[in-house]
Amino acid sequence: MKLSTRTRYGMRAIIELAQHEDKRPLQLKVIAERQDISIKYLEQLMSLLRSAGFVRSVRGSKGGYILARPADQIKLSEIFRCLEGAVTTAECTEDESYCARSADCAARDVWKRVETAIQEVLGSIRLSDVVQRSSRSTTEYQI
Repeated sequence: MKLSTRTRYGMRAIIELAQHEDKRPLQLKVIAERQDISIKYLEQLMSLLRSAGFVRSVRGSKGGYILARPADQIKLSEIFRCLEGAVTTAECTEDESYCARSADCAARDVWKRVETAIQEVLGSIRLSDVVQRSSRSTTEYQI
């Protein structure tokens, strides 16, 4: 499974906001420069994240974006679903009728276990966990 650019960049942007949670709002151009993301693309990502209730915009000369909820209340699984959609490895895991072999397919069981494992890992990590780990080490949770 390969993550989309939208998910990778969106995660980087929201982690950047979480790293500055106790500070003033971050402007798009600052996030874009720090994360090497085009401002146009970042605007689209922030629109998605704002619609889902993860970030909010602050108007004014010192405006920008901040987290809408505390980082310890946001699970990576929520952000992932917003940006990427449901975790799926194969069509047959969502729709058993997709394949005539689905009912007794050993491979399908493996794909379902992989999906469950991914969901469990993402569900067990909060945005604040990533921030804490990134302050201790730059190699953990590179997205």
